[in-house]
Amino acid sequence: MNIIALPLLTGMTVIVAIVATLALLMLFTRRATRRIEQDVPMDGRLVDVDGERLHYVEIGSRDKPAIVFVHGLCGQMRNFAYLPLETLARDHRVILVDRPGSGYSTRGAQSSASIRAQADTIARFMKKLDLQTPVLVGHSLGGAIALAVALDHPETVARIALIAPLTHVQTEVPKAFRALAVRSDAVRRFIARTLATPFGLATSTPTLKAVFAPEAVPADFRTRGGALLSLRPTGFINASLDLVAIEDADDLAQMEQRYAELAVPVDVLFGRGDIVLNWARHGDALRRRSKQVTLKVMDGGHMLPVTAPSATVEWLRSAIAGTTQAQAERPISVDQQESAGTLPSAVGLQQRAVM
Repeated sequence: MNIIALPLLTGMTVIVAIVATLALLMLFTRRATRRIEQDVPMDGRLVDVDGERLHYVEIGSRDKPAIVFVHGLCGQMRNFAYLPLETLARDHRVILVDRPGSGYSTRGAQSSASIRAQADTIARFMKKLDLQTPVLVGHSLGGAIALAVALDHPETVARIALIAPLTHVQTEVPKAFRALAVRSDAVRRFIARTLATPFGLATSTPTLKAVFAPEAVPADFRTRGGALLSLRPTGFINASLDLVAIEDADDLAQMEQRYAELAVPVDVLFGRGDIVLNWARHGDALRRRSKQVTLKVMDGGHMLPVTAPSATVEWLRSAIAGTTQAQAERPISVDQQESAGTLPSAVGLQQRAVM
């Protein structure tokens, strides 16, 4: 054999191997996505909001006061499925919504992923449903979005309730989300179509442990909690856009300067052991900037709606009823003991959706 041809053959072999590997990864991703959507199906209905289609579920009577729940980064409405929603819905109209680009909601190609842009969409969503000044509940990134709604659209909400919210600029990306920090759109889409799903499935256990720490991850969180949906290509792309927008846009920096303008009551719940968003940096710092803010700190981590569902709803009911009394100096209420209690049975959101 010609010696000159050996490197050429070797190079061709490598190219063929790379192409074959990428083809297999793409095939695996497509099949895994179909399986994920079978395991975690759409629960509710879609509504068009200025070109974006938002997936939401309603529980309870429409003549009751409304509560709207907005989830966080890499989340989906099922993140709230561990809460005793049926009990809450006895005297409230409970609405769970997938943020733009999350779960089964879409995000337009030209739509911004910034906090304030998403807040605008949520405000228009509430108007579309003709909600009369609901209570807006936001978890994690959803908390930042709820704050932006309260600042930019104060007439649309009666109060906001924030669970482990992102409230201030954070220079370091939490460990669990660092793989999302992809700035190139071309690279982001390449990863989404090839590596994101298999890699996400392979590393889901340590990733979820990092989000839930110091508490345990429920065995059924991938399906009942909707975690699998974030492993689809669209989930990776939109979560990456969310993260990059947080870093690049100056929304949070601007919001920090406006917290004194908050015109509606703001109730904040944090877990003392939260390693994703520190309670002092994001909870106490917010309390110090606004007299509207009341902060409660309890034992637990970042995923309180999942790990402490009964305590979370008890706090929410107290806030809604106005029984959370804010002192002039806004003292912090610190519970010494808190139990997650027994997780409720599967919520069965699909059967409870208002179609």
